[in-house]
Amino acid sequence: MPEEPKLTYFPDLIEYHGKILGEKPYILWDKEQISFSEFHGCTCRAANGLTAQGGAPGDGVAILMENCPEYLYLFYGIPQGGYYSVPVNVSLKGDGLHFILTHSEVKYLIVDDTLYPKVRELEGPLDALKKIYVRRTAGKPLPQETLDLKELFDAPSERPHHTMEEGAISFLMYTSGTTGFPKGVVNRNRPGMVEWFKYVASLMVNPEEDILYTCLPLYHANALILTAGWAMSGGVCFGLDKKFSASRFWDRIRHYGVTQFNGLGAMIPILMKQPERADDRDNPVRIVHSAACPANLWEPFEKRFNVKIWEGYGAVDGGGVTISNPGDAPVGSVGKPAPHIVWKLVDNDGNEVDQGEVGELITQVLDKKTGGVEYYKNPKASAEKVKGDWLHSDDLFYADRDGNLYFVDRKTDSLRRRGENISSWEVENVVEKHPAVAECAVFGVPSELGEDEVMIWVKPREGVELDLEDLMGFCAENMAYFMVPRYVDMVDDIPRTTTLRVKKAQLKKLGVTERTWDREKEMPQFKLKKG
Repeated sequence: MPEEPKLTYFPDLIEYHGKILGEKPYILWDKEQISFSEFHGCTCRAANGLTAQGGAPGDGVAILMENCPEYLYLFYGIPQGGYYSVPVNVSLKGDGLHFILTHSEVKYLIVDDTLYPKVRELEGPLDALKKIYVRRTAGKPLPQETLDLKELFDAPSERPHHTMEEGAISFLMYTSGTTGFPKGVVNRNRPGMVEWFKYVASLMVNPEEDILYTCLPLYHANALILTAGWAMSGGVCFGLDKKFSASRFWDRIRHYGVTQFNGLGAMIPILMKQPERADDRDNPVRIVHSAACPANLWEPFEKRFNVKIWEGYGAVDGGGVTISNPGDAPVGSVGKPAPHIVWKLVDNDGNEVDQGEVGELITQVLDKKTGGVEYYKNPKASAEKVKGDWLHSDDLFYADRDGNLYFVDRKTDSLRRRGENISSWEVENVVEKHPAVAECAVFGVPSELGEDEVMIWVKPREGVELDLEDLMGFCAENMAYFMVPRYVDMVDDIPRTTTLRVKKAQLKKLGVTERTWDREKEMPQFKLKKG
């Protein structure tokens, strides 16, 4: 193998692996295989095509597409031409979609033909947009005002002549909004990121054996970076599917020969709710990289599917702080922050909490140039994220005596009832242990006494009758008295994002309705006991 040249930016690594790994498969797309060499050529075509079509360094490109190889050609290719990309959630429409397409100041839009009607129906101008390219999937004629995406890739496959600049924006990743429109997290060209990615990959993957996998949407960092990026960094291939299917998940794993996959915490309860099969343990997976795996399902999941869970924590706007438990910390823990990370858990007043007490994780920013968080055109939010020298995660944890951290909840999802703080995540885990419950979502609604009342949406298991009075008794036996839900909506489905996160803002907006079951009215004799 030739001596590795200096790899400053990620496209340098793509070019290098394209040369030394050549025809080794990088992307497995159902029955199609895209090699490292082919991938490098396609990323170059994307950047060269934009330049040939009139693009200039500094222009932004929005990507509104379902999972497909072209998505990755664009995202990993156009920075080498000086462009930045904006992955867009395909579920967005109306004002939410209009906001991102205007706020991000993109000049080009790449969109699936099946999603283009959402763009056409937008109210308000998209003045910055110069051209719209459509990926044809349904065999329908192109709208007159658009261009065929194939035209963009009809360009040379050699590396663009543009010299990438340190500090130039490479992509914007918009976070989910909770009380308003989402914020665009700015990611810039930073020397040293390639070495960091390669180092992490060296700890996680074996280039001779491993095959990664994702069925999560490419407009989120989990699939886009933690799977596609890790695979490129480690020189391994990965299987890519259009979307998550609980009933077909393990069949797709076997189809690709997957040895590792990155699963969000919600995937584990959903997969555990699937009917058991004789071949559950007959799969090639060694490691599941999880986030927020319920502690009570951790070992049962490992045993049922013959895998090992590596728990981790990180966030798009986390300033690069990641924590991992590769099996060397207790079940339920995300592990310890790396030795170079200075951290503490604090209450709402910024005071450090005692060991075992819940507090927000904050980490010291040693270099604001590389360790802070920048929100696009939002200096106020950027300043609120990093206060003084401390980056606020907005996530709640507690620590054990050895310094291992345990995720409790997101601050925006936590509740406060009668002076007690409540983790929605903790209540959900208990409710979902009930044998008649398939899924649960917990959120707070206004109380007549101030603060919150606990409300849940529950989806019963198929073919099982759920008795709500029995469920309340189960909750009272298995959780603190102040956590026991008062309001219940029994539903056929719980609305989730494509990354399986419950749309709690939507549920809170609906709140208590005429169909809602109220424990205090339906069970007037039911008394909650302290202790």
